[in-house]
Amino acid sequence: MSHRRTAVGLFGFVAILSGFFIWSVVPVTQGAEDGAAKTGLDKAFPLAAKCKRCHERAYEEWEASPLSRSIHSPAFRAMLNEYLTFSGGRDKALCFRCHAPHINEFPEHTETFVTQAQSGDPAIDGVGCAQCHLIQHVDRTKQPPVPKYVTGKTLYGPYKDFVSNLAHQSMDLDLFRKTDLCLNCHLAVPMATNLGNKNDLLGSWATSASVKSGKQCQTCHMPGQVGESANGEKKRTIANHSFPGRLGKLRQDAAKLDVVTQVKGAQTTVTVTLRNLVPHNLPTTHPGWASVVLDLTIKGKNLKTVFHDQRVYGRTYADANGEPTVFDFKAVKVVSDTVLKPEETRLETFTFPTPTDTRSFDVEVSLNYAPVTGPPDFLQRIEAESTKGTQDPVFQPIPIVSTAENIPLR
Repeated sequence: MSHRRTAVGLFGFVAILSGFFIWSVVPVTQGAEDGAAKTGLDKAFPLAAKCKRCHERAYEEWEASPLSRSIHSPAFRAMLNEYLTFSGGRDKALCFRCHAPHINEFPEHTETFVTQAQSGDPAIDGVGCAQCHLIQHVDRTKQPPVPKYVTGKTLYGPYKDFVSNLAHQSMDLDLFRKTDLCLNCHLAVPMATNLGNKNDLLGSWATSASVKSGKQCQTCHMPGQVGESANGEKKRTIANHSFPGRLGKLRQDAAKLDVVTQVKGAQTTVTVTLRNLVPHNLPTTHPGWASVVLDLTIKGKNLKTVFHDQRVYGRTYADANGEPTVFDFKAVKVVSDTVLKPEETRLETFTFPTPTDTRSFDVEVSLNYAPVTGPPDFLQRIEAESTKGTQDPVFQPIPIVSTAENIPLR
């Protein structure tokens, strides 16, 4: 006998801010006085908190997004420490080129960025409003692409009908409607350039059906909504700044599971058809421990688990000594690559003994983002850095999609 069950789920990936915001000199907090105040970093890239005065909606969405924590998270601090130890202090700016991209404008003050991030409560933003809305161009001739910043009182965004104000000038730029804006951080990992084409995050996204149909990163990761860009402004279609993806409901649309269970006497086979519905790799494989796990659990009499198996989708790396590593900056080769490619369909088959002493059994299938993995001392550092300890979200799986059904035997 054969039983079929279908479920749909989601994922996400990239980020970029659109809109306008207040532009004024930011009072420097004590923690940043020693570096940022004297360099003008705080004037060139005001804190996002300043933008809240006029752009409360966008600020509150951004504040709840992963972008707002790009240099605040315990996992980033632990990874930064690993990298600085491994590199011996060489190229300290490397991690910040995506996590705080305005370091490209202030390379001589890299130590300030490092000190701020390591403090656990940075007085500077990593990826805030200014870090995106001052980008005038993205140079895709370089790998990874490089953003060209133009600092001043002009803010770039995607709206032709922007409202004139005394806080800053606004300029409509087509770049903010295109994937190019996202690629300077979401195309490849700077620290893993030695991996060649295995350094890509997105895979063959450019040839995906979604991209060919005209969709951009912003289509899914900055979906349009009706609201105000600035406080008191007329309502219109504007971009959402919560950047749904790995977090948020968007991931429920990232994958689809089709499950067929066939009982043949003493042996049962479960076939899972897994479809990646997004136009990029799933997962996007950065950081190095990123993986997605397909779990199958069979429960028999009294809901006791009688069989469990899984498939893991991601990349595994080896360092110069041939030892496994989850750190991109240590990787010299890719040992295995099971990443779900853009819009790929993967067929998985599980075979196990048919449960006995029961009239039926349950088939449970789920697809989840896996918790962080790595050496014990690395995980302990994350735990120590987090106010939530082992309850920090990075240690918890994130559900994408799941399905369950009861299979009668007689």
